[in-house]
Amino acid sequence: MFPSTTALILVDVQNDFCPGGALAVPEGDRIVGAVNRLAPAFPFVAATKDWHTPDHVSFEQQGGPWPPHCVQGTPGAELHPDLDRSNIDLIVRKGYLPDRDTFEGLEAVSESGDSLDKVLKEREVDSIYVAGLATDYCVKATVLDALKKGYRVFAVTDAMRAVNLEPDDGRQALEEMAAAGAELVTSEQVL
Repeated sequence: MFPSTTALILVDVQNDFCPGGALAVPEGDRIVGAVNRLAPAFPFVAATKDWHTPDHVSFEQQGGPWPPHCVQGTPGAELHPDLDRSNIDLIVRKGYLPDRDTFEGLEAVSESGDSLDKVLKEREVDSIYVAGLATDYCVKATVLDALKKGYRVFAVTDAMRAVNLEPDDGRQALEEMAAAGAELVTSEQVL
């Protein structure tokens, strides 16, 4: 359906960010259906994963803001079990260095050590659609970073959910993305 210059980026659709997980996003699992409908329409789909060491700088025990989550090799770090992996072409990992946190999905790296940004540029991708968890953190960071890197960016609003530490965080994140140049779309509009 989409040209080869288009990609779908799935940000952190992991067990620890879904209900029952260590850092659950309210209704985080509710995006999986939309994501599974979207993915087959794209010529290239990449999924990012938080991939933290047990002593990661973002964890409360190290003075960070978050409880331990998405620790390397744990069930919480795995992609949600209902996520259809058959359409995912590449899985990249971020936040794997103990002393550095990474929110931007394009900075995540493949098994071979290439950043997602490098992989997309090698594929001549110029437009990306972003979905995932959480709207007000890693999704927003990925969208804003991609815009700075020169991509045309579409944020798929019904295929993301917000943490909402403050009640309006998700809405404000969408407004910030739109103000920076992202196009806000629904999965229905995409399909």
